[in-house]
Amino acid sequence: MVVPTLAAGAPLLDCVYALDRQTQPRVEIVVVDNSGRGLARQSAAARLASRIIEFEGNRGFGAAVNAGFLSSRAPYLATINDDAVAHPQWLERLVAAMESEPGVGMCASQIRLAGQDLLDSAGMLVSGDGSSKQRGQFQPPGRYARREEVLFPSACAALYRRQMLEEVGFFDEDFFLYCEDTDLGLRARWAGWKCLYVPEAVVEHGYSKTAGRASPLKAFYVERNRLFVLLKNYPARMLWKAPFFSVARYGWHLLAMLANEGLAAQFRASGHHPLEMAFLVARAHFALLFHLPALVRKRRQVLARARISEDEFCALVRTHWISPRQVASL
Repeated sequence: MVVPTLAAGAPLLDCVYALDRQTQPRVEIVVVDNSGRGLARQSAAARLASRIIEFEGNRGFGAAVNAGFLSSRAPYLATINDDAVAHPQWLERLVAAMESEPGVGMCASQIRLAGQDLLDSAGMLVSGDGSSKQRGQFQPPGRYARREEVLFPSACAALYRRQMLEEVGFFDEDFFLYCEDTDLGLRARWAGWKCLYVPEAVVEHGYSKTAGRASPLKAFYVERNRLFVLLKNYPARMLWKAPFFSVARYGWHLLAMLANEGLAAQFRASGHHPLEMAFLVARAHFALLFHLPALVRKRRQVLARARISEDEFCALVRTHWISPRQVASL
């Protein structure tokens, strides 16, 4: 299990304490410290970790998880946020689900909002412009009590098959923060791997404590990285429609802000001017241009590994779809 951390505060101890009490045998707990100050080693959580990997500075979520994965030879590799607390049978349930079918390369947890009887995630959904959102977010867990196939997991609490990762590649470190799991999940689906949602594998999550639910940092990376997802993974027949979905989503964000709803309203309530959001969107598009050559090269690699057709990929997206209006409202 890999636990990336930046602050290495009290939530990390709660997280690692719960991992140390998993019913799954032979568990490695790898804490990857992005603080650049050795904070994880100074934490009480250090005595429970199998090992700690330290970076000289913050290299982002993907780099941290990759370093943890590469330090292990386990057949299954789990990710969990440092502000998430796993129920005792969390990992055992995920491993059992993974072993139930060889074509399953990813397993999604039932991630609940800490202190609330509401979901954070029961797998993930995607929209036509590359945006992704948590399936079932803010809904009662009882509505998602059945094990079923989903598009891909939230890396907040997920299990991946090493064989799949070695085939399709690990997390893309250029994403730095947010949407890495969307990119990895779609790459895996192109390669023919499935994802199972395992409702018995429960995690309690303190949502977006690190970057804030509606911070400028999050707004920029979510917008930039959904463009990365789009360019890397969407087939041509979906790409040309993406700008129309983007315009629709921006319109719904504006209406939601005026109605004091959704993330756009929270962004304004946090003291940020609406024009700052427009600036962040423009900045994200300029960043896309800078990364365009690398994205085109990565897109070719994704399509070269494809084991399903464009028709099958489009059908998957339609099955696990979220509308621009829903994206803006959450």
